Amino acid sequence: MIPISDDNPAKRPAIVTWTIVALCVAVWLWELALGREMNAALLVFGFTPAALFAAHAPPHGFIDVPPAATIATSMFVHGGWLHLGGNMLYLWIFGNNVEDAMGHGRFALFYLLCGTAAALTLAYMNPASQLPMIGASGAISGVLAAYVLLYPRARVTVVVPLGIIFYPLAIGAVWVVGLWFVMQLLSAWIVDPAQPGIAWWAHVGGFVAGLVLAPLLKSRDVPLFG
Repeated sequence: MIPISDDNPAKRPAIVTWTIVALCVAVWLWELALGREMNAALLVFGFTPAALFAAHAPPHGFIDVPPAATIATSMFVHGGWLHLGGNMLYLWIFGNNVEDAMGHGRFALFYLLCGTAAALTLAYMNPASQLPMIGASGAISGVLAAYVLLYPRARVTVVVPLGIIFYPLAIGAVWVVGLWFVMQLLSAWIVDPAQPGIAWWAHVGGFVAGLVLAPLLKSRDVPLFG
């Protein structure tokens, strides 16, 4: 099922959320403009656990980025239109309310910390990996965790594919996000982290970080489980 909207309007403009979306789109357009050098850019700006632990030298010839800095740069590069579109859709739907509950500065910090936790979780699970992790999904996993802590009873409209028909359905956020997290956890448990593909453990790490950080960074007047 694919979320397309919620019934939870924000009180303030989601400046940070919009800025992150704009940056990710701008970086993706820059990637496309690189042509054949796009893969080299992903190797440099993606987060590679083995490079962080000095298991192998970072790639050269495009631009050198310190391995620790790639934890941040990897959150803004994507590998395809669907990769970018899916991440930005989730951020667009859920990020504005979390930003509203935290304020702009604390939400920016929260987003970066969740993305960092996601990268470090992946590195812990497979420290010798030379596969670069790219995308905003680890940080967005933290946003989903904060959303379900703050607004579990919000209604999220999802589309459920039934053959060639996409059926819209309004479901409580706790079920939408809960089912999503169970799928991430099961996939992380089953799939070999050394294989190319989705960084499931990064999603799990970002989500757990969101559960821990959201109560600490939310505004005092915003209750949990509202």
